[in-house]
Amino acid sequence: MMTPEQKFARWVRVSIASFLLMFVYFIVADIWIPLTPDATVMRVVTPVSARVSGYVAAVHIHNNSQVKKGDVLFELDPTPFRNKVEAAEIALEQARLANQQLDAQITGAQASLKTAQLNARNDKVTFDRYQKLSTLQNVSRSDLDKVRTAWQSSEQSVANLQATLQNLRIERGERDEKRNVTLQKYRNALEEAELNLSWTRVYAQADGTISNLQLSPGFYATSGTAALALVNNQTDIVADFREKSLRHTHQGTDAAVVFDAFPGRVFHAHVTSSDAGILAGQEAVNGQLSQPETSNRWVRDAQRMRIHVSLEESLPKHLPTGARATVQLYNSEGPFAQFFSGLQIHLVSLLHYVY
Repeated sequence: MMTPEQKFARWVRVSIASFLLMFVYFIVADIWIPLTPDATVMRVVTPVSARVSGYVAAVHIHNNSQVKKGDVLFELDPTPFRNKVEAAEIALEQARLANQQLDAQITGAQASLKTAQLNARNDKVTFDRYQKLSTLQNVSRSDLDKVRTAWQSSEQSVANLQATLQNLRIERGERDEKRNVTLQKYRNALEEAELNLSWTRVYAQADGTISNLQLSPGFYATSGTAALALVNNQTDIVADFREKSLRHTHQGTDAAVVFDAFPGRVFHAHVTSSDAGILAGQEAVNGQLSQPETSNRWVRDAQRMRIHVSLEESLPKHLPTGARATVQLYNSEGPFAQFFSGLQIHLVSLLHYVY
């Protein structure tokens, strides 16, 4: 029979051995089979707004509606936008008609220029003849001056008509409609009006769930102002681990995930990426001197880094963004590590029935 002192000593030894065994286990486990409860389900949330302002004519969804990419969410009253399209079409057609009028004016100016050039040529011939007669003193000086003035006036008329013709050609622009600057300006206005008309129908840009809907027919939607949120169906699981726990973690490392919403179930996953850093590692460029951290602690808190995990199987239902989870990493492929890591994550999944 053991004395009470011997029993007490035995329990002390057992307790110390158990403590040392657990201490060693947690150190080894934190390196080769790390686990963190700091994991969150993230889903991209897109604020949805109209690209043009107008009154809402119809709303095709409601809160918590499931939508597919390309589904119409809501429509604005298209009437003022159709009117602008028609006005732009009319302006473009008027520009084409104006070019036709300019073509007619150019043709008339060319005919007038030819006539003026013939008159100038004839006046030059008359002036040359009078100049020769003047040397023989067969015409008076005044007659010679009149002929010279007539010839100079004809030349000036030719120059004026050439300038007018050049201005008409510049105003007319290229005859190729695709290269005509004036027509391109009105085509751009028409395309913009048509684009604005198409934007009166707002579509879902991804599969997801509608949330925080604040629209109803008659509501005035301002462009760029979010009227609802589209929560993407694609999930991204982010998990925060201590730095030393990620020494042997890489892209493709096997993982297991337990969700608070599904107690008792373990989902297979793998690591897809890790963040390049955290906010604490980013200095604001503000022109001020750096401020080193001060701490009186001998052992400071370990820094946590974020990794991203992707499931290899589908969930029974979509989880809301912000749902909590626990992530287990398999940094070692040995049988003992696999056994203890599986035991560890399954124990956590069962504990979710309690808390």
